[in-house]
Amino acid sequence: MADKDAIVMGRGTFETVAHLDPWPYDVPAYVLSKSLSVAAIPKGLQSKVTCLGLTPKELLTELASENLKKIYVDGGQLVQSFLREGLVEDLVITTVPVLIGAGRPLFGTVPKDIDLELLSSRSFPSGMVQCKFRVLA
Repeated sequence: MADKDAIVMGRGTFETVAHLDPWPYDVPAYVLSKSLSVAAIPKGLQSKVTCLGLTPKELLTELASENLKKIYVDGGQLVQSFLREGLVEDLVITTVPVLIGAGRPLFGTVPKDIDLELLSSRSFPSGMVQCKFRVLA
């Protein structure tokens, strides 16, 4: 996050992190949601979080006009939307050493295979492994 200009998350991710105290992000936070209202943002976060009902492309145009170019996107469905629209340059995927018996696919359905180039990987004492990939066009 240190080199990012802003974080963008979906409603579900926001609802998960909204209760964190202190707020963990030092960059502007944007929530993309057509169903979340500004009133749903806790008072203490209203100066730190902006809720917008834009598409990913519309959001990137808006952020670029504010000179915010390096964006961290968080939230399963939102990341899927950015991938489907070809708006992702790099992916950081952290694998937790737990086999889950059921659940939702991480990236959902994409219109075609997305080739990736491994840029780096690192492991943690907990057993987690984090890999950074470049999305190849």
